[in-house]
Amino acid sequence: MELKKQQRQNYPEHPHWGAVWSVALCVAGLIIAEFLPASLLTPMAHELAVSEGTVGMAISVTAAVAMVSSLFIGLCTASLDRRWVLMGFSLLLIISNLIVGLAPNFGVLIVGRVLLGIGIGGCWSMMAATAMRLVPKVNVPKALSIIFSAVSVATVLAAPLGSFLGMHIGWRNVFLIASLVGVISLVWQYATLPSMAPQGTVRLSEIFKILLRPVIRQGMISTFFMFMSYAVFFSYLRPFLENVTGVKDASLTWVLLSFGIANFLGASLSRYLLQWNLYKTLLLASLFMGLCVLGLMNWGTQVITTTVLVSFWGMVFGIVQVGWTHWLTRTIPEQAESAGGLQTGLIQLSITLGALGGGLVIDALDAQSVFLLSGVCAALGTIVGLYAFRNNLKPPVV
Repeated sequence: MELKKQQRQNYPEHPHWGAVWSVALCVAGLIIAEFLPASLLTPMAHELAVSEGTVGMAISVTAAVAMVSSLFIGLCTASLDRRWVLMGFSLLLIISNLIVGLAPNFGVLIVGRVLLGIGIGGCWSMMAATAMRLVPKVNVPKALSIIFSAVSVATVLAAPLGSFLGMHIGWRNVFLIASLVGVISLVWQYATLPSMAPQGTVRLSEIFKILLRPVIRQGMISTFFMFMSYAVFFSYLRPFLENVTGVKDASLTWVLLSFGIANFLGASLSRYLLQWNLYKTLLLASLFMGLCVLGLMNWGTQVITTTVLVSFWGMVFGIVQVGWTHWLTRTIPEQAESAGGLQTGLIQLSITLGALGGGLVIDALDAQSVFLLSGVCAALGTIVGLYAFRNNLKPPVV
């Protein structure tokens, strides 16, 4: 009874949609800032007098810090109103971009990227718990789909927008403009976020004790494999398209753009499928991810077929992104923030290992073998998910 009472208290009576959109803008700003260096490597390296590979490390450093931050941000902010914590992430977005944009050398730039990593890891780890405290239970899938749709738009826009603006106003001004996104989100959050007092105490031991619960452990393992499948697939999609499909230049841009648009649609429409059946949706999405990869391995030389399969994969992954976060709110609402930190850390680890493993495979074999690895990861995620959800898939006893 006490647990049910606690779970009911996690949800407000009325939705705060303005607050949801303000958080979505903050997340989008963080994602844009994370990937901006990828499109500005050459001018940044030239002006800072380092190699392009060294500048590329700025992305890796941010991801590594985000992984650690996702686990510890809840511990460090346990006594603070979550309203101020979320606003703090917008403040980190502002400060980090200002530091990078004004950095006199690479060392100072890394300081800014570390601050950004803290914001990214902390913000992601709180997504599930934040959604639960901003909207009623029935609206959680919609709130999460709004946030992840913003992520999809940011992912699609970051590289081309950064490259375009960098050519016209310089890379430093691009980061200074990115800091304005943080300013807007900070003001919007201040105006719309309700007070959200901390709920209970958070200890590091409790975070890892979550994994002692079989359903949570199995779900986390399934999440790990699904995001590893994504990391392998997306990190090496361009080499596959260029070497196997044979698309170049404008055609390549259109295929990648179709992926981004489809991912946005998947995240936007996911709430309807998740409201229909969370568990079946996640299993079917992971199954289709594997089937799309299998299709690409067989028909990847055909441009139209490849474009359709890549787009469908992107749409399905948009559902997966929202679905696994929503799964936390349904499975462990009383510890959604701690579980969110653990899930974010695992996702960051899976992306790191997936990119590394894919790189080893493509160097040793070929682009098609990388997709085989992605398909195997998707299959493992589906199998583990099926085992984790076995009780939820049973028909109700009459």
